[in-house]
Amino acid sequence: MTLIGTAALGGRPTGDRLARMRHSPNYRDGAFQNPAGPAQPVPSPHHPAATVARRRPAGPVPLVRPDLATPPAGVRTTWLGHSTVLVELDGGTVLFDPVWSNRVSPSALIGPRRLHPVPVELADLPPVDAVVISHDHYDHLDTATIRRIAVRWPRIRFVVPLGVGAHLARWRIPAARVDEVDWTESVTVAGLTLTATAARHFSGRVRPGSNGTLWAGWVVAGAAHRVFYTGDSGYFDGYREIGQQHGPFDVTLVQIGAYSHLWPDVHMTPEEGVAAHRALRGELLIPVHWGTFALAGHSWSEPIERLLAEASAHDVRVAVPRPGEPVTDAPTTDRWWREIA
Repeated sequence: MTLIGTAALGGRPTGDRLARMRHSPNYRDGAFQNPAGPAQPVPSPHHPAATVARRRPAGPVPLVRPDLATPPAGVRTTWLGHSTVLVELDGGTVLFDPVWSNRVSPSALIGPRRLHPVPVELADLPPVDAVVISHDHYDHLDTATIRRIAVRWPRIRFVVPLGVGAHLARWRIPAARVDEVDWTESVTVAGLTLTATAARHFSGRVRPGSNGTLWAGWVVAGAAHRVFYTGDSGYFDGYREIGQQHGPFDVTLVQIGAYSHLWPDVHMTPEEGVAAHRALRGELLIPVHWGTFALAGHSWSEPIERLLAEASAHDVRVAVPRPGEPVTDAPTTDRWWREIA
């Protein structure tokens, strides 16, 4: 196996960073812990199909090359594939979990490979104020992309959960450009308040499940608009509390893919994604974490079909953009994926 350098594995928290982690109420016995209590699965009528799942699209995924030159009047979100989303609101710009690499792996030769290209090059993005990371798994924290961003925008801020800063330090990102926060803590960048919230997941780059760094959902609050990003998470009752404290949200970016009965506590099913959106008091739901990498056994298009069926049952507004297609307030979708499902 050829590694993209051992640096891709990241760093280990030490010194003051480790001391701060140990003082977190979410850290004990040498690891971060999930929210108290069991997961709260949402019942679903769906049963796994007896046939072999088609885990890849049958043809090229249609991409949109966005025109992002003019700032939006309200909220504009641009899904770039998987969980990479550009969010523009109230004069600030945030890039969630940027991944431009071909594989989500420390290896250049093995690991999950893209099912479609990134629809826009980093060089073609508008100026970004903050990169926000949900957790340290390879499909959310990509070494090569982080290094490229750090060079392209020398003053950009990296806002990450506790412990994740050790990886950035290994990649020579100056500490002055990194904000590490615990659940419920906030930082302000370009007039936007970024608040980490609880999530139900796990972490680890060398040993998945070692939980040596924190994972989080994120609130992005501007002067007039609010967006919520779930990151990766199983469904839990905390979404209702987040909605009460920080909502309502103009847009929720909700993880709906890579679920399985083998790991029900750490990834939501599409039905649970709808439940999370409702608990959060969201207006428009935009699904993420599907369509770009095959990370579970379900069919490529199953997450979005199940999501739309559940959303229809609860009168939830959904936008399903093509990768690269900006969304403002349009709730409709033309079912573009069905031609290649």
